[in-house]
Amino acid sequence: MKYIVAIIQPHRLEDVKQALEAVDVNLMTVTNVLGQGRQKGHTEIYRGAKEVGGLLRKVRLDIAVNEAFVEPTIAAISQGARTEGGQVGDGKIFVLDLADCIRISSGERGGVAIG
Repeated sequence: MKYIVAIIQPHRLEDVKQALEAVDVNLMTVTNVLGQGRQKGHTEIYRGAKEVGGLLRKVRLDIAVNEAFVEPTIAAISQGARTEGGQVGDGKIFVLDLADCIRISSGERGGVAIG
């Protein structure tokens, strides 16, 4: 079992959801977050003066999957989140080992509790 965390641009969320649904990954948690990466925020013109903003709006996806779904999930997120030509700020995907999963309603554990 793996726990996949993806940080993507908000306007790419629908494309990522469609790509995930196409590979039968339907269970996810979506959170609005703020952060900065290599681009270190953004630059805006405010009242004629250049100002550097610190944190950018991003979307965080948390997805638990069984081993067979790891690579299809990564590929779907990459496909849906990548902008035309690929740009700095498209996002990141983190893959972590998932020790256990418990479905609260039934008490099922492990991979059967994920999906």
